[in-house]
Amino acid sequence: MSKINVIGGGLAGSECALYLANHGYKVDLFDIKKEKMTPAHHSTDFAEIVCSNSFKSDDENTASGVFKRELTLLGSELLKTAYTVSVPAGQALAVDRDEFSRIITDKLKNHENITIHCEDVGEIDMDAVTVIATGPLTTPKMCDALKNVLGEDFLYFYDAAAPIVSAESIDMDKAFFCSRYDKGDADYLNCAMDKEEYLRFYQELINAETVELHEFEKNNIFESCMPIEIMAKRGTDAIRFGPLKPVGIKNPHKDDRPYAVVQLRKENNFATMYNLVGFQTNLTFPEQRRVFRLIPGLENAEFLRYGVMHTNNYINFPKCLDKYSRLKNNEKVFIAGQLSGVEGYVESIGSGLYCAINIVRMLENKELICFSADTILGGLYNYLINASPVNFQPINANFGILNPIDERDKQQRYIKYRLRALAEINEFRQKE
Repeated sequence: MSKINVIGGGLAGSECALYLANHGYKVDLFDIKKEKMTPAHHSTDFAEIVCSNSFKSDDENTASGVFKRELTLLGSELLKTAYTVSVPAGQALAVDRDEFSRIITDKLKNHENITIHCEDVGEIDMDAVTVIATGPLTTPKMCDALKNVLGEDFLYFYDAAAPIVSAESIDMDKAFFCSRYDKGDADYLNCAMDKEEYLRFYQELINAETVELHEFEKNNIFESCMPIEIMAKRGTDAIRFGPLKPVGIKNPHKDDRPYAVVQLRKENNFATMYNLVGFQTNLTFPEQRRVFRLIPGLENAEFLRYGVMHTNNYINFPKCLDKYSRLKNNEKVFIAGQLSGVEGYVESIGSGLYCAINIVRMLENKELICFSADTILGGLYNYLINASPVNFQPINANFGILNPIDERDKQQRYIKYRLRALAEINEFRQKE
């Protein structure tokens, strides 16, 4: 039986390896841990959640919610695990990151069909079925190997992660739990500002010292990972209409409506850690302490993890890959995860699963599957393959990548998107 190489033990690589192994294929899983760690890594476990612990909305009528249901139907091992270690986060699916990674690591290490190799791979075996899922911080050795194969440099974008603070260091005489418009569970912790407090915070934020970027990094910021200080520089009210919007939130400590609100989300089931929602940043560590402690309730915040900055690598998908996420010059080599140009946790999981499904079909001499743009998974790959190679940018799951439905009522349109997508996925499963 064919042995398959999976290079990279992140979300995409772990999903891919487990799917293949569960289908009876022998997998050699390569990862630099524990030999090396990238600047974004904090744990030696696989499938590490390095930024926010949120997998985004789980509402069945959102694009993210529909996507999770598609992947669950297709047999995603990582999503199944995510639901077992979820923490309260309103309508979002958030996980206890440490427990999530620990469980996936155990599954990988204890699977009879998976052999783990801790090494920094610097060559691609072009004769073997191989999945490269080395992520946005692909090592220089693998970058060089890919450059030799692709004949061109990578693209890249700037990414930043939000800080995490200790729950016990938050002043609960100022912070409070509530949901917008009192809808749903009050899973978010809120720190409200009046106008004077906000303007002081704003001025300090836009004038704070940041980590010095390399010249090539300065104009490559992916919108959904926009550092808070860069967003703030777009205008005085830019973050008030973004991550600090106060709409629908009442402050039980004051009669006045908040002028701005910083929201914090649980990082684990024990509720001992909270991250600052939307506060991705490249401020220096001392400046993060100084500026973020101006937020009411965080005056004495203990920072368990600071925001970090790094450059993410990704391949020019429409130029280098086919619709099955294979190299155009070698149909045995697949690219999965953020390296392929998908952006987000669930998107990375989906890309690993997509590659694994097609590898199984290829080895069983079946026609490879490319789902239609009636599904989120198919819509992602439809976007990637048809995007402009000149200005290619990573993509998140969203309803805009789907084939349109003629329905003026937005909520009804979203319901129809869901029903149509899941019908196609179920039809595929019934034929398998």
